[in-house]
Amino acid sequence: MSETYFIDTHVHVRDHISPERLSGGTYPSPERAMEILKPLGIKRAVILPGVHGDGVHDIQGNGEILTICERYPDFFIPFMNLAPSQLQNLPTTDLGHLMRFYKAHGCRGIGEMSCNVPLDDPLLLNLFHHAEENELPLLFHIGHQKGGCYGLIDRLGLPLLEQALKSFPSLKFIGHSQPFWAEISGDVTEELRRGYPTGPVAPGGRIVELFRNYPNLYADLSPATGGSGFNAIRRDPEFGYAFMEEFQDRLLFATDLAGPSIDMKLVPYLEEAAEQGKISQTAFEKIAHGNAEKLLGL
Repeated sequence: MSETYFIDTHVHVRDHISPERLSGGTYPSPERAMEILKPLGIKRAVILPGVHGDGVHDIQGNGEILTICERYPDFFIPFMNLAPSQLQNLPTTDLGHLMRFYKAHGCRGIGEMSCNVPLDDPLLLNLFHHAEENELPLLFHIGHQKGGCYGLIDRLGLPLLEQALKSFPSLKFIGHSQPFWAEISGDVTEELRRGYPTGPVAPGGRIVELFRNYPNLYADLSPATGGSGFNAIRRDPEFGYAFMEEFQDRLLFATDLAGPSIDMKLVPYLEEAAEQGKISQTAFEKIAHGNAEKLLGL
């Protein structure tokens, strides 16, 4: 049997003192993050910088992420983050200028893209164009409305996400957040998409349809902040196992670590699923680390 380990594709850390969130708590330091993650069998972790002001209590630059990753190059992997309005605030701006710079300095992707603008905003579409051109996967957070939340805005049924998947077929989109994962079930409502639905998954979920129709759609299974991806696969275990098996090439292990501790149930859940034959060993290894290694060129 292959070595069991995990690549975490979604963590947030800060290298400086930051204010508490309104709800309490602060981001962990790199050292604290490693203390939390390494005992779980996590071999490496992707840091997602918080450059957007939308919904973020402490804005963070890409340079800080690169400094952390230079200090701990064997553990942390940098992503860059950009605002669609950067440089010239035009839908014709060459955002590739920034992407090429940060990619040359080690960034393996873009995210967490969480600016609170519609998914068909011309500035955002321009960012997608340059991300595709520069072969950078993009991890995004879906929001349900303008204000009162953060994330790229889409309607019930994710029609704007589908259009983006069609328009940029070579761009690897990595989905995240409750309005994204709630769409795994065909009975989702406007109210349900704002939280963490429980109970059986109804046929006809848009996430299933989008995964089947668009091979450039990926997603992370992070369990933090209420569950998100993890909630989606465990709310209806038999459905979740089948979902992981069918889409084993495009699901990514993640924690969404964003505080001084984490209630990590995804690790034993995946390990037990493989041990009990609920998912294949091949699917387990792809989700745990193989897909991330392939997608990020590790």
